[in-house]
Amino acid sequence: MKIQPYPLKNDKKAITLVSEFTLTSAPPKSSCGVTHHSPALVFSVGGYSGNFYHDINEIFIPIFITINSLSNGQDVILVITDVKHGWFEKYVDLLSTFSPNHTIINTSNLTTTHCFPSAIVGLIKHGQMIINPKLLPNPKTLLDFHGFLKSAYMKKNTPLLFPDNKGKPILTLVSRKGSYSREILNQDEVIKLAEDVGFDVHVLEPSINFPVADAFRLIHSSNVMLGVHGAGLTNLVFLRQGSVLVQVVPMGLEWASETYYNKPTKLLGLDYVEYKIEANESSLSWEYGAESLVVKNPKAFRQGKWSKHLVYLKEQNVKIDIIRFRNCLTTVYEKAKKFINSTS
Repeated sequence: MKIQPYPLKNDKKAITLVSEFTLTSAPPKSSCGVTHHSPALVFSVGGYSGNFYHDINEIFIPIFITINSLSNGQDVILVITDVKHGWFEKYVDLLSTFSPNHTIINTSNLTTTHCFPSAIVGLIKHGQMIINPKLLPNPKTLLDFHGFLKSAYMKKNTPLLFPDNKGKPILTLVSRKGSYSREILNQDEVIKLAEDVGFDVHVLEPSINFPVADAFRLIHSSNVMLGVHGAGLTNLVFLRQGSVLVQVVPMGLEWASETYYNKPTKLLGLDYVEYKIEANESSLSWEYGAESLVVKNPKAFRQGKWSKHLVYLKEQNVKIDIIRFRNCLTTVYEKAKKFINSTS
């Protein structure tokens, strides 16, 4: 039996980046270099891994679901294939929390035969950024996953950052500066506006080398996280219950914004505020013209074609209308103050 242990089996592009395993029954007297007494959980981190959204959605939430699908959260040994450069090092703390009693096995480094009493090959996925408690023997939710992340990245009694903040809400802007698309072109103006409204503003610039533990502590300590639709908003899983997520929704990306980032906020007990970009705030208006089909009717332009969807995903930047955005941030400020008062 052949299997590719990656959740997106119907994604033709992703699955080409996933190694294929052949499952066979081992003979009774196998030549084992290492004999284990716990089952293996075998999965690939090929596909779209390396993108934070895909790492959380297709790797870590499914690991959490799969382990909690076993009886009594059975002890497992993680066996990982298709590991990209730097990926393991970035997530070693989280991986070790899933399997604290065992060394994680990276198949690319194997020099001997490992034998297990049994193996679970592949991961269980319930949907986009969701955990369905009805499908688990011991019901778990996305809030439980948040708690698990906290156990990996914040030791008990670790204080939040910015303890003496004079009552100012902490707003962290997830920046896409220098990215290929969906960058806030007037980011400095947006930061100044947020400060004028009353926020203490911090900027998170996600990168491959940025420690996840540092990102967790910054976001977990924040009252508000703000950013344009994109993988950086996946940091919402680090926010405390009652915090506010502000998603700037570029033109033509309404469905993805709703599915990937709005829906999970409800499961995490977050407050959600959406700022939809108008035509004059999108670089597509300047590039294609305000009267073009691209701008006037994205759905008609796309016609369900991925290549045309990429115009909105990869060719678009935003310049936020500071006057209009002030109203949005004022509302967010009131929500953040309410959250602070409820936790003080």
